[in-house]
Formats: sequence, structure tokens, C-alpha cells
Amino acid sequence: MPTFGIAPSKTTLPPAPRVQYHTEPTDKNTIAPVPGAKGAPHMRAGRQVSFILATHNRHEVVVDTLRRLAAPDWVGLPRANYEVIVVDNASADGTPDTAADLADTVIRRRRNAGSCAKAYGVHQAAGEFIVFLDDDSYPRQGAVLRMIDHFRADPRLGAAGFTVHLPNGHEEGAALPAVFVGCGVGLRTAALRAVGGLDPTFFMQAEEYDLSFRLTAGGWKVEVFNDLAVEHLKTAQARRHARIAFYDIRNNLRVAARYLPEPYWSVYRQDWLERYAWLAARARTRWAHMRGRVAGLARALWERPRYQRWRLDHAGCERFLGWRFIHAHLRKLAGEGVRRVLLVDLGKNIYPFWRAARDTGIDVPAILDDRFAAPGRVYRGTPIVSVAAGLEYAADALVVSNAGPVHARATRLRLAKLDARPVHDWLGLPVVTPTPEEANSARPFATVDCRLSIVD
Repeated sequence: MPTFGIAPSKTTLPPAPRVQYHTEPTDKNTIAPVPGAKGAPHMRAGRQVSFILATHNRHEVVVDTLRRLAAPDWVGLPRANYEVIVVDNASADGTPDTAADLADTVIRRRRNAGSCAKAYGVHQAAGEFIVFLDDDSYPRQGAVLRMIDHFRADPRLGAAGFTVHLPNGHEEGAALPAVFVGCGVGLRTAALRAVGGLDPTFFMQAEEYDLSFRLTAGGWKVEVFNDLAVEHLKTAQARRHARIAFYDIRNNLRVAARYLPEPYWSVYRQDWLERYAWLAARARTRWAHMRGRVAGLARALWERPRYQRWRLDHAGCERFLGWRFIHAHLRKLAGEGVRRVLLVDLGKNIYPFWRAARDTGIDVPAILDDRFAAPGRVYRGTPIVSVAAGLEYAADALVVSNAGPVHARATRLRLAKLDARPVHDWLGLPVVTPTPEEANSARPFATVDCRLSIVD
């Protein structure tokens, strides 16, 4: 995983937030947790790993996941060494009763708290390490043991992200490096609790960025490991476009306000307001986006001063955003005589690519991105065009301008087939062949129309 050549911040661990997130499973919308058939209270001490997942009206999906987690051979640990905690978001399909037969603890909520309902399971976790899963994701065989090895090897490792594999063989990844995907991440329980836990007010979308940034600000390391893998069914029932549009803009504005110092805060507030408006226009969810925009700006105004102590230092910003790293690479291209490049992908972190090209005297005639291309649309004055149209432009080279390692790799491989000019990708993951163990434990590829997915 690229780290932009700068080690994580070594700042002293700050005190816990004044207001801990509502991780206690006793708020007004939570029914008291009950032990499942596997989880009598006197049996819970000394667990190595606590698996926590949230679900809502997806009985068959969650049962399949729980049956896999109930098999010690699959997990790789004796059954007495791990526990499974299910947070049920007011399901009406019998999920809580069935889950009680397969899990150690079931927490029943009166209202749906989304994927962030996992926060209510953290208080109950007895494990030294916590693994967050979705109700349709599960680790490949051997991954949990390797995760434990990573934590044992580095006492400052706070989060160990899994690579996420989709049913068609593609991967899912975050839009920034050193950010995990919430459907597959291991967490050191002490680190998670030290920084206040998972924030349930996010409901869904961008909670991974919130927690990754906060762990880093707290002096913990966040890494994504290629030898850890999780399978993610990504069930369509949960993907509601209007809801995504609302939480995308609301929560990303909150993340930027909480953790980014100036000038980063001003840059990404402008960029993300524009980016998510374009995504909402494409999905025809403008009204939901506008409601999320208003809510996000209001939250940002309230939260920014209250999160001053959690603001990332410049080393932390560099780790996630890489301004100096990207500038150094474009300066090197300029020194090699490159005068004109095409930026490919209007990623969530497009700004340092655009800015470094401008500062080093490299001309960028266009940004190529099929998702965002539209007549007359520009990013800071640079036209955004389709890939097919953009490849007709004269340029010395192509630069992959997406900081998400999974997405950058996919773009690099695609461009290599479409154009003979040099393709520069400084952030994409290498192409990795799965081990026989991983291949045998993966779900058979399904005939599902599922493209490479990016957690934005």
C-alpha cells in the first residue's frame, strides 16, 4: 500500500473525545443485548477475536454469513477463541431469532442505524481484536490468523484492512490509500476504544474515512494488507441511490471538517461539493443530494471547532492525500521533458494531480472520465471528457489521477490496452495472483453484472 514515503504521525495519543460515541447498547432505541446459543456470559472471557456485523431484514444473507463464521475450520481459530456479535436493525423477517442460534450475542434495535450499528456491538466485544463485517461479507480461510500476526508484529497497528473481493472477481477499494473498507477490517480493540469507537451518527457512507483519519490522528497506524481477503456479496437490496446520495455528501463534508486543517479543508470542501453534485445528477438523486448538502454543511459548522484536537497534522494529511508525493513525481516528469499529459480519472483526490501539473508547467488539456464527462463540464477550468474522446488529444503521456489503489490499478490496466503512450500510475496496487489457499476458499464467481467498486 503506498504511504507517500512518509511514516504515520508519531504524535502522543490524545485524550479520548469529550463525548464518546454511543457504543453502549442501552440507548432508547436498543433492546438489552441477549446471549445467543453460543455465548453464555461466563464463556466470553479470553476471546481473541470478536466479529461484529449489523443487519436489517436480510435473513437468508446473514444466515449464510453466520454459518461460515460458526465453523472454526473456516475462521482458523478454536470456537472458544472467538465470538460473533450481531446487531439487528429492527428486522421483521425473523432474523434475530435465527441469529440467536448461530451467534454469541444478538443486540436488537428498535430503529435502523444502518451499517454503523456495528458501533453498538463494540461495547459488548470481549476480544483483543475486533473484525467488522457486513452481513454479506466473510473472511477467506487463513485471513484471520494472518490478521492476528500483523497485529502481533506491530503494537502500534490500530486497523488492518482486508482486500475486498466481489462475486465477479473484481475488487472493491477505498478512494484514498490507507483507508479500509468497512465490510472487512480488523481493529485492535484498545485502539478503537481509545479514539472513541465507531460513530453511529454516520449511518452509512464515509464512516471508514472518519475512523481511519481518527485512528491516525490518535497515533495509531492504519494499513490495508494484500494477504488479508474478504468476500463481499454486495447484495443489491441495500443499495438505494437516494439514500447513498444523501449520506455521501453529508458525511464526506463532516469528515473534511473534522480532520483536515487548512488549506486542505477549503480545497476538499469545494471539490467534494462539486463531485457529489455531479454523481447525484448522474443518478438522478438531486433532491436527496441537496438535503444531504444542507445537513452536511450544518454539521460541519458545528463539528469543526469541536474536533480541533483530532485534526490531522501535515504528515497525516500527506499519508492520505499525498500532495508532496504527487508533486515530486510530476516534477520528475517535467524534468524528463514531458510537457503535456492527460489526467485519467476524476478521483476523489484529483486536486494534487491538477495542482502539481500547473505548478511544474505541465499542460493538461483534459481530464478523462466516463462517469463525469458532460458537455461544458470543467474541473477548475480543465475540461472533463470521455476516455474515448480524450485519447484523441495530443499528449506526451497519460497520468492516472486516482489515489484509490484498487481503482488506479484497474485504470492503468485498461489504458495499457487502449493507448500506446506511457501510462504513469504511482498509487495503484501491483497485479497479485491469489495463493492456492485463497483460490480454494473464495466463493465461485457468480454471473452478476458487478463492476469494480469504489467506496467513495
